Amino acid sequence: MYKTFILALAMAGATSTAALAQSALDASGAENRIEDLNEDIEDDFGRDTPQFGNEGRAIGFDGSFSLQGSATSGNTDTASLGLGADMGYFDGTNGYELQLSYQFSENEGVTDEDSLLYKLQYTRDFARNYYGFAKLQGNVESLPFDTSDNFLGAGVGYRVFDTASTQWSVQAGVGYRVAELNSADDLEEGALAVSSDYYNQLTPTLAVTNDTDIIGSDSDTVVYNDLGMNVNMTETLALRTSVVTEYHTDPEPGKDDTDNTFGVSLVYNFN
Repeated sequence: MYKTFILALAMAGATSTAALAQSALDASGAENRIEDLNEDIEDDFGRDTPQFGNEGRAIGFDGSFSLQGSATSGNTDTASLGLGADMGYFDGTNGYELQLSYQFSENEGVTDEDSLLYKLQYTRDFARNYYGFAKLQGNVESLPFDTSDNFLGAGVGYRVFDTASTQWSVQAGVGYRVAELNSADDLEEGALAVSSDYYNQLTPTLAVTNDTDIIGSDSDTVVYNDLGMNVNMTETLALRTSVVTEYHTDPEPGKDDTDNTFGVSLVYNFN
């Protein structure tokens, strides 16, 4: 029998708590939580060699659809719906990708979430170490007010290192942002985006990743950085640590300019 023992610890500058819906008689409660924890940790450990342009894509169509829904009645009346789509096409040179994510939920007849995230991207390979891209992405939310934030941009990507142990690619582009926000004046402004994806297999058991995204505009410049380390300590024990930093040059009134999230994931497998 194959079993997995998982210990996860997350420390963040801002934390949230949720009410426990299960009781001691709910046999599926622990199992569901373990499955969710497994998925979260698999996502962490799955961040390895970054994709470059259309690298690794198969010719033709690919994609997936997902649907999730739940409803309760009795002491509480709730309903939730989640839709997801990730579709793509590649002809050997040109790549197209469409991603959609819709979430809806209500509690006691009152809607508390109604949002759509989307991304449409075109990628063209020019050479082994160069590619160009154009993308339209954004979000639309109806709660607590009707808001939207959309970005249209284009740019190029360049592969700096490509060895068996080291991958480093950078991407830069310019675009235009249109946002309808409730907490501030509507925005229509140019924006600059720069990103870096770095992966280094230092030893057979130690790998380091560092992903950086910088988006600059007149209203604010934000820097996202995700530094992580994967360690295979033994054949049965693996560890990942990470530090995620978000920095704003012009944060909203009353908010700090920097948020840090520290994470540790430990997986132990035994027979």
